[in-house]
Amino acid sequence: QVQLVESGGGLVQAGGSLRLSCAASGSIFSILVMAWYRQAPGKQRELVASIGSGGSSNTADSVKGRFTISRDNDKNTVYLQMNSLKPEDTAVYYCNAGIVAKDKVVGYVEVWGQGTLVTVSS
Repeated sequence: QVQLVESGGGLVQAGGSLRLSCAASGSIFSILVMAWYRQAPGKQRELVASIGSGGSSNTADSVKGRFTISRDNDKNTVYLQMNSLKPEDTAVYYCNAGIVAKDKVVGYVEVWGQGTLVTVSS
């Protein structure tokens, strides 16, 4: 009933920028926290940044000052602006959201996107 669709990944040179987008769709009453995670080859998935419905956000130390998370509540969309990219930022980036569905039987669900690959070349 609810899904997340990511876009914006790709190949970029070190020092470059990319902007990821993630749009939620379906029978949504409200979206609580939205977040970006990433998983590099051979590594565990890690939290990159999160943002609440009121706009308060947290960013991992490894990307602080380079990545910025934002959201447009009217569009049910979260963004990740990535600047000064480094080869170690190469990973599959996943969108995650805590969503309250309109269907009270469904209630609260945690939803993941399909992932988008970001590759940073040196």
